[in-house]
Amino acid sequence: MSLPVSLDTLLQLAHQAGDAILQIYDTEFEVEQKQDNSPLTAADLAAHRLIVSTLEELTPEIPVLSEESSKIPFSTRQQWQRYWLIDPLDGTREFVKRNGEFTVNIALIENQQPSFGVVYAPILKTTYYGIPGDGAWKQEGENPSQAIGVAAKRRQPTLVAGSRSHAGDSLLRFLQKLGDHELLSMGSSLKLCLVAEGKADIYPRLGLTSEWDTAAAQAVIEAAGGRVTTLDLQPLRYNTKDSLLNPHFLAFGDHAEKWSDYL
Repeated sequence: MSLPVSLDTLLQLAHQAGDAILQIYDTEFEVEQKQDNSPLTAADLAAHRLIVSTLEELTPEIPVLSEESSKIPFSTRQQWQRYWLIDPLDGTREFVKRNGEFTVNIALIENQQPSFGVVYAPILKTTYYGIPGDGAWKQEGENPSQAIGVAAKRRQPTLVAGSRSHAGDSLLRFLQKLGDHELLSMGSSLKLCLVAEGKADIYPRLGLTSEWDTAAAQAVIEAAGGRVTTLDLQPLRYNTKDSLLNPHFLAFGDHAEKWSDYL
């Protein structure tokens, strides 16, 4: 798949947004509450403005949908065959806690599925990126990028990626049915990236997320040979309805395992 701008440019943009976030990370920033009670900081807005303005300049023909500009009506969005989907700061709660587990997410959506994604964790200096059909990679610091792939066979005990901020009863029931397992707690879209690089077998998300939370990392997982599906094992799709909330989903590497049996 040919990207509308170079891969290097997109990786650089994610890193620049990360730098903008870090400029605010060490200050006494204020935390506002959005209407849905999720937190908002100056870092979210700084990264949003940088990414959106850059993409609008580089690819004026491709619409941009960001978490911080999500009021675009579905009547407009449903005309889009291709658009950028951005979470300028995924894991604002982790940012506020200053635990480092937050990311910049940039995805390209084509025909309701992610065709490119980059996930950058600025504190960890770690970048995940992927193009389904071409491959997935991880870069740590200034080191060369390394190809990554999912764990194609479920391990025992099963390694489960889970949320630091959102563990609930549904997840506990899933884990009980799953049997012998080890829970790897992580913030933001880094949970999906654990599956993509084969460090977790599955990430069951049995709570609310929005489309910008998952798109970039879904591209990485699918490029790494895994799947992100609804609970009935259908592919997770984008921009198909008025709401930008995702259904509950499963992200996994082992295609032969019927993960829905544990719900």
